[in-house]
Amino acid sequence: MTEENLNQVVKQHHYHSFSRRAVYSLVLATAALAVGTVGFHWIEKLSYIDSFYFASMIATGQGPAPNISPITPTGKIFTCFFAFFSVGSMIASLGFLFGPFCGKLWRIGFIKLEEELHLIKRKNK
Repeated sequence: MTEENLNQVVKQHHYHSFSRRAVYSLVLATAALAVGTVGFHWIEKLSYIDSFYFASMIATGQGPAPNISPITPTGKIFTCFFAFFSVGSMIASLGFLFGPFCGKLWRIGFIKLEEELHLIKRKNK
């Protein structure tokens, strides 16, 4: 399969536009951070800046900020659920944004591998 055939095989999806996927990814990431910011502000009585900082640290998988941690049991439980929700949302938004690009690279890699294997088999005969 050549590069031209690959482009014919790849189906056009309604989310194929990079800018459209970027908008959806940004909305998902913003929604996750907004839920965390408002939740930590409301539950832990943190300022909006501290709430956003803590939510972004949890959402990006860096862990809780060293100088800010939930004190109330409700805040601790919210942090646990928010970590599952937000890290998953960030991974999903990155996958949605860069998935088609990585998929195409993956297919091109398989094509190149098949070509190399075909050449090796021809040399060994």
